[in-house]
Amino acid sequence: MTGKVVDELYIDKYEKRSERLEYLHSLEGEEKYAALNEMIDASEHIVFFGGAGVSTESGIPDFRSKDGLYNQHDVQFDRYSPEYLLSDDCLYRQPKVFYEFYRQKLNVDGIEPNAAHRKLAELEQRGKLDCVITQNIDGLHQKAGSRRVFEIHGSTLRNYCSDCGKPYPEDYIFSCEDPIPRCPECGGQIRPDVTLYGEALPAQAWTSAERAVSGADMLIIGGTSLSVYPAASLIDYFRGNYLVVINRDATNRDKSSDLVFHESIGQVLSHIQ
Repeated sequence: MTGKVVDELYIDKYEKRSERLEYLHSLEGEEKYAALNEMIDASEHIVFFGGAGVSTESGIPDFRSKDGLYNQHDVQFDRYSPEYLLSDDCLYRQPKVFYEFYRQKLNVDGIEPNAAHRKLAELEQRGKLDCVITQNIDGLHQKAGSRRVFEIHGSTLRNYCSDCGKPYPEDYIFSCEDPIPRCPECGGQIRPDVTLYGEALPAQAWTSAERAVSGADMLIIGGTSLSVYPAASLIDYFRGNYLVVINRDATNRDKSSDLVFHESIGQVLSHIQ
């Protein structure tokens, strides 16, 4: 192949989108990575939308894969569905069960950002990436240096009293020896600032994410199956030029994306120049 891929997308031969996609989907190896870099070079407002797969290379299991968090059977938790264990029903009806599961499975102390987190932070520092929208609750994007991060599912690094709202340190729930952490001020349960099943997504983060996707000229989706709603519906707001999907398994957006990588997200992002 000769010439720039981005330029070739707009010559008459590839004027129809279906033909452009057929052409782009035929690329392999270095040509495919070259196309990714050319799209990034041609874009001024890139947004990254990511899920659990971004953090698996840091040692944090994802939720739905064969070896993911939801498939790590534990005798104590087998009787409950994963969705229930991370629900507001479990938090308030069976708090001892909720906190035991939370402490065993969601403690990210000592976990470090991986190559994907660091590359995204670098792209932001270079002025290419407008923001990261993440479904993850581990805070690794910020730890890697990203400053504009919209956490649409909250974060385990923030805690607060469910009654009086008093904030508590990020390690409070994990270090507290009481089965149910209570607020010394009012006696309410101290809970993580995480969006549980049965709860609405944080309005400010969601609105900011909508606005970012709507204004993006390139959207990179990484490490998410796009099966969790309403988070996955954010993609519908995208009206930009280039849509890229990086996920180990196929997603329902593969066919309509300009580039699709079924590879390690760290490996793909490491090819960005």
